[in-house]
Formats: sequence, structure tokens, C-alpha cells
Amino acid sequence: MAAWRERLAGVRGVLLDISGVLYDGGEGGGTPIAGSVEAVARLKRSGLKVRFCTNESQKSRRELVQLLRRLGFHLSEGEVTAPAPAACQLLRARGLRPHLLVHDGLRSEFHQVDTSNPNCVVIADAAEGFSFQNMNKAFQVLMELETPVLISLGKGRYYKEAAGLMLDVGAYTKALEYACGIEAEVVGKPSPEFFKSALQELGVDAHQAQ
Repeated sequence: MAAWRERLAGVRGVLLDISGVLYDGGEGGGTPIAGSVEAVARLKRSGLKVRFCTNESQKSRRELVQLLRRLGFHLSEGEVTAPAPAACQLLRARGLRPHLLVHDGLRSEFHQVDTSNPNCVVIADAAEGFSFQNMNKAFQVLMELETPVLISLGKGRYYKEAAGLMLDVGAYTKALEYACGIEAEVVGKPSPEFFKSALQELGVDAHQAQ
């Protein structure tokens, strides 16, 4: 207990990753990593502010929270920082209309965003949606723009599920970057702005968080 208090000296908040840290995805939604449910509960009982940061881009925040609750975690949608809502804010602020190359489970996050006559592409972990046809359509949209804008919800190379390692959005983003000769704007980890946003929502400074 003393060691626990020493490690948390001066700490007011904790940022927690989700996939691969709290649970491994897979059939039936996935399974909690041993001890993770208890660890989250203990952190919350300690009085620390806790925020969950994720690059999950196959599910909406609502679906993700519902899954985590079924697995035994106690959290609310408002405690989760995810790239899709951040991307929506960016799109509205800059008047961007996206062509969406995303998983069907994520489309509900963009239902209030104008997607007519696209002037950018938003790419996320589309899983089986990463067909040649869909990748080529995103490529064509970008190549037709005078100033192409590619927004990627994360930059991960791969992630782990119970069945093994899975290619992540970063691999497909790199393909479009190479083909179009552009650099994607990353919304999500490891973007510093993503973590700054999480800290603001948590209400603590960086030196007060772990």
C-alpha cells in the first residue's frame, strides 16, 4: 500500500488505453485481461480522475462502452476519449466534407457531418472494408482534389486480438500516402493533440497525470 501511495504522489489523474491493455478483442466481443477490471475499480476508489483513451475505430463510443460494461468495467461514454468525435470536431471547424473509409460500426459517429461532394478522406480501421475497390475509391477522391486532405484515425501498424495480430489502419494510411504523395493528418494516438484533449477533458496538467 505504501508503494502504491509513493508511485501516485503528485498524480491527480490517469489515462488508460483500452484495447490490449484492458481487454483483448475477439469472438463474443473479447475478454478482459487478467486483473484489469479490478485495477480500474481500484484506481477509481483511490479518488484519482480516470480517463480512457482509445484508437478504437470499429465501434462507436457507445458500443465500446456497452462492451466494456458487459466485461465488468464500470465507466461511462463521457469518460472515453476516442478519435472519431475528435475528427468530427475538426471536420466541422474546417468545413471539410469527408469521403468515409471506415468500419460500418463507426458510421453513426459521423451522422451529423456533411458527406456530400467530398473534399477530404477520413480513414479508420475498416477491417474487411479495406477492399481494392474501397481503397481505390479513396485514392481517386484524393487525386481529384487540388489540395488533398487525408485524415487518419490513428497510425497503428497492428493490434492484438484473441485470434492473433491484426493489421491496423496505419498500414492502409501509408498506402494512400505513398500513392497520392501526401502526408495524413493523424487524429488519435500518437498525436500530441489527442492526449492534450484527453488531459483537458480530465481537468489536469500533463505533469499531474500518468
